Amino acid sequence: MKSRRKNNIPLDEYINLSLYDKKNGYYMKKNPFGKKGDFITAPNISRLFSEMLAIWILSFWQNLGSPKNFNLIELGAGNGEMMKVLIESFKNFPNFYDSCNIYIHEKSPKLIKIQKNKLRKNKIIWLSKINKLKKNPTIFIANEFFDSIAIKQFIKLENLWFEKYVKIKNKNEAFFLNMKFDMKNFEKKIKYKISEGQNFIEYSEVGINYLKNISRIIKRNYGALLIIDYGYLEKKMKNTLQAISNHKHTNLLNNIGNCDITHNLNFWLFKKIIQNKKELKGLITTQRNFLIKLGIEKRAEIMSKKLPFSNKIDVYYRLKRLIDKKQMGDLFKVMLIKNKSNKFNLGFEK
Repeated sequence: MKSRRKNNIPLDEYINLSLYDKKNGYYMKKNPFGKKGDFITAPNISRLFSEMLAIWILSFWQNLGSPKNFNLIELGAGNGEMMKVLIESFKNFPNFYDSCNIYIHEKSPKLIKIQKNKLRKNKIIWLSKINKLKKNPTIFIANEFFDSIAIKQFIKLENLWFEKYVKIKNKNEAFFLNMKFDMKNFEKKIKYKISEGQNFIEYSEVGINYLKNISRIIKRNYGALLIIDYGYLEKKMKNTLQAISNHKHTNLLNNIGNCDITHNLNFWLFKKIIQNKKELKGLITTQRNFLIKLGIEKRAEIMSKKLPFSNKIDVYYRLKRLIDKKQMGDLFKVMLIKNKSNKFNLGFEK
């Protein structure tokens, strides 16, 4: 595993190396999803999740006036399970399906291979850069996408700011250290006073660039970005960096490249960035509220009606994982970014 610097590297560079190094990166060499992997995402818990997203996408398309040519792009499609169920649902609506240019934006060649195997015979284009999208109304879906993008961390000590670095001794040994940091120059670069009221900061340059680039596409072509992810709503930032291996928390500095490294999104920051773009608006709710408003409980009732008792229990067990306040229901937030002139708010009604 190589880096541009031999000894000390910023945290975000270390995360990128750990996750996306061509030879040793976590996402580049294995399938992390499912029971045999390191974590399970909502689409792999129950197809109900993806079916609700299909309803939302169809409804948004109708709200746009049912355009004959539009784009749907999933950002980071994991093992392809969500897109598989989306397409199965879309095929029940031929006018929609025929109008839809379906894309997947994925960085990992390993996951692309898994996705192509699961989604073969479907009309999907894999896209390396989102700016290559056709200039049509576009719906972006980002389920657990932004939390997998590398972050920087900064800490304020005695009125001085420091950036977190990692010193790598070898593949199995590394430790953190703080390096003095010029916050004023950084704030000039990002054009935002991010340090105001903070003594600790998590910031993803790549993630925020995605947010800004997608916002420009939405502003120009109309459409939306739907984000579903771990996150919190408070302005005050906190340390949410964590590593997962075999469904358990682990030390992210141990065994580099063999664990997932993730963080919780600060949705307050995302909304603030969108508020600075006058033509756009951001709405936020919990995953629980979003799925219930879309009718997931009714759909579970219909799905389980003719099932044997043991299967019926399984449907409701999986439903609970998705919407229970103590499980994914409140931990996950859903954010919609759209043109301010568009009054569509399905799933976000108060």
